Amino acid sequence: MDQLTPDIVNAAEGLWSHVRLFAQSMLAPWRLYQLLGIVALAVLAWLAAWLTAPRLSDWLRSREGWRKWQLRLGLMVGRRLRLIFFAIFAWATVAVMRELTWPSRSQLIALAAVVSTAWLVISFLVRVISNPFLRRIVTWGAWVWVTLYFLKLLDPTSHFLESVAISFGEFRLSALTVIKALAITGLMIGGARFLSRTVTGRLANNSDISPSMRVLTAKLLQVVLFTLAVIIGLKAVGFDLTGLAVFSGAVGVGIGFGLQKVVSNLVSGVIILLDKSVKPGDVISIGDTFGWIEELGARYVSVVTRDGKEYLIPNEDLVTGQVVNWSHTNNFVRLDLKFGTSYDDDPHEVSKIAINAAMTVKRVMAQRTPVCWITGFGDSSVDYVLRFWITDSEGGLTNVRGQVFLALWDAFKKHGISIPFPQREVRLLNDAIAVADGNSVTSRPEFVTGD
Repeated sequence: MDQLTPDIVNAAEGLWSHVRLFAQSMLAPWRLYQLLGIVALAVLAWLAAWLTAPRLSDWLRSREGWRKWQLRLGLMVGRRLRLIFFAIFAWATVAVMRELTWPSRSQLIALAAVVSTAWLVISFLVRVISNPFLRRIVTWGAWVWVTLYFLKLLDPTSHFLESVAISFGEFRLSALTVIKALAITGLMIGGARFLSRTVTGRLANNSDISPSMRVLTAKLLQVVLFTLAVIIGLKAVGFDLTGLAVFSGAVGVGIGFGLQKVVSNLVSGVIILLDKSVKPGDVISIGDTFGWIEELGARYVSVVTRDGKEYLIPNEDLVTGQVVNWSHTNNFVRLDLKFGTSYDDDPHEVSKIAINAAMTVKRVMAQRTPVCWITGFGDSSVDYVLRFWITDSEGGLTNVRGQVFLALWDAFKKHGISIPFPQREVRLLNDAIAVADGNSVTSRPEFVTGD
């Protein structure tokens, strides 16, 4: 650090001398007038934005049928109205002044117009970076860079930042290298994310590829693109990745032992995507959870139930546990309903009536005719099972069972078929045996069971 101190001092003095010369050049009379003009243009742009913003917001709310990217673009314009108006007013002022006077009389206003336009372009380009914190860092870094570039202060500032560094043996890390690494890596990650979204959208609209293969391709593409973005970003600023590879390998082994469950879920997620055992849209039952798969994640599967709850089930549970996939090979699902009727009712008629009643429910398949069989002669009823098929298990099972039960109830009432149930009768055999104890009387009952 002692050897670097003179370099830092010299670089700082050089930067200060350039800043001082620039500040002195601003004291010329024709440039003071331009500075006042820039302030006036900024105030005028603020007033124009203040008057325009509510009208633009109301106009965007009235745009029905617009796509999301169009609405986002409108919101971005609304947030940058002051900068947009300032750039427009500055360029208009420069155009007028160059027609009326010497170009040097509008040189500073032209510089402000160029810088504001560059800031505006950067504000729109960085929207490809979805992370707000990273987007803010890249935005401010790019704004500072273009400002220093047009003010001709970029070289002395770069020299100063390069002099501010720390060394570990042969490895030297300067402030300029860190800033370049953050900016380039951020831009690379933003570009990778934009490309990943574009390709994922194209895959989602391709019906020739199965849903599980779409998810697998999108996940692999994201991993490859983001890895390349980080590697290229670090390599572009001169980082030696050999030591980083050794270090990351050692850290990876330690993380692998400490995060076995996480790694297991990640590997299980890849297995699920490859063997296509479950895919988005499948209706599954795992334990007490019944619902349809909303999303296949890298670590978990999102299952939405009929009551609106969303369960995040680890991928490992789907690979190692028992899962009922109601729509794995096809959408046909058979449901069984058990009921009983009186011994006085003809079983042949009961079966026909039950089948016809099930056919009246819309969700019951007509192509696969329901069947009704006797399963046994019970103590108080003849026992039956009614079997029918549906193709939309994602619509729920309890509701369709309830609809078939209601259809059975109405059909049995219409045809006079009774559904027996156990009854109890209580008889008092000896009325004379009673013991008066205060105000209470006890008797000896006998319970007789009958139908």
